[in-house]
Amino acid sequence: MLELQDIEVYYGNIRALKGVSLRVGDGEVVALIGNNGAGKTTTLRTISGLLRPRSGAILLNGRRIDGMPPHSITKMGIGHVLEGRQIFANLTVMENLIVGAYLNPSKSAVEADLEKVFALFPVLKERKNQHGGTLSGGEQQMLAVARALMGNPRLLLMDEPSLGLAPVLVEQVAGIIRTIKDRGIPILLVEQNARLALALAHRGYVLESGEIVLEGTADSLRDNDMVKKAYLGI
Repeated sequence: MLELQDIEVYYGNIRALKGVSLRVGDGEVVALIGNNGAGKTTTLRTISGLLRPRSGAILLNGRRIDGMPPHSITKMGIGHVLEGRQIFANLTVMENLIVGAYLNPSKSAVEADLEKVFALFPVLKERKNQHGGTLSGGEQQMLAVARALMGNPRLLLMDEPSLGLAPVLVEQVAGIIRTIKDRGIPILLVEQNARLALALAHRGYVLESGEIVLEGTADSLRDNDMVKKAYLGI
């Protein structure tokens, strides 16, 4: 469904991504793990059009999307749950969700989608008239995911969904990802918690200093000595 081919991204004269190639198949959860500064967030921001690659190609179902503006890429079916949640703190939960559905002109379809996300996140229904900035960290993460799902994405990019959350909330986020996975929505999951990421993913890539240094099934990466030492604390 998604393919990156030799992507190079620069911040000024600094090369942040050095020929990154990866793919996400239909129905797959693919983990992208690496230390801080490895280029994980840069990779997702490049896919969704927030950054433009200097060279290489990004294809969605065989069609090139690199160079397209973010709103066009969103319209093609890529949802992006940003690092740090990035909800609209001064809007209510309901207003945040409606923003996520801005591409859908059908009021009845939006209402149906609201019922779906409220079934997945009952607490958001309870808090629908509450401002986003007053939610707990875990609830804000739920809202960020729900807002992305309101766009009916064909592919979901998730950037550090467990960041800053207490262990009990991390497990809630894992359950949400499993539910999305069961619905057949492909996910490219960026997660510094490698143990969590590999428990959820079918396959994975290890990114170091802007380069893919290892790839394989989640099981094979869990058994890899370098991954054990560097990312799993074994």
